[in-house]
Amino acid sequence: MRKPTKANNAKGQSKLRIIGGDWRSRQLPILDLDGLRPTTDRVRETVFNWLNFDIPGASCLDLFAGSGALGLEALSRGAKECTFVELNRAVAQQITHNLTTLKASNGSVINSDAMAYLNTPPTAFDIIFLDPPFRKGLLEKIIPMISEGWLKPNGYIYIEKESESDLSCLPNHWQLEKEKRAGQLTYSLYKVIT
Repeated sequence: MRKPTKANNAKGQSKLRIIGGDWRSRQLPILDLDGLRPTTDRVRETVFNWLNFDIPGASCLDLFAGSGALGLEALSRGAKECTFVELNRAVAQQITHNLTTLKASNGSVINSDAMAYLNTPPTAFDIIFLDPPFRKGLLEKIIPMISEGWLKPNGYIYIEKESESDLSCLPNHWQLEKEKRAGQLTYSLYKVIT
């Protein structure tokens, strides 16, 4: 998997490139931290090809936002709004800074633990991006919470996970639409069937 371009500065920053939409080819700083692994350009291109006709006007949730790559890409491609949930304060502040740089008033950043956020009264989204830290068993905890009112009927959930992880916790009304594997990574798109 290709890593983000390293910036040669003392702040420990890398660059994230937006690959499509209004902000195509814009490069934004992201923090260079252990465990922060932005979705690669190739994977993002595939995912947004899958969602091409569903992104414009969509309300999105980028849970475990990290660099914000997925949510920023969605906004660039015409999503109506995106909520970014990120636990690390410095990383959340960087997403806020990048939204300001892009003059994106339709993005909001919540500095919170994902499970704490999902314990609030649900807001139904059209699309949820779910890319939690690997090998921490978070999908098994988060997926049942998301299925309780966080997705609109016919909404989509994108899941990025280590290939060996078990998704037996998926609700029966989530239908697999697309799936690919890249090395040790599997990424999948599900649709809520009503």
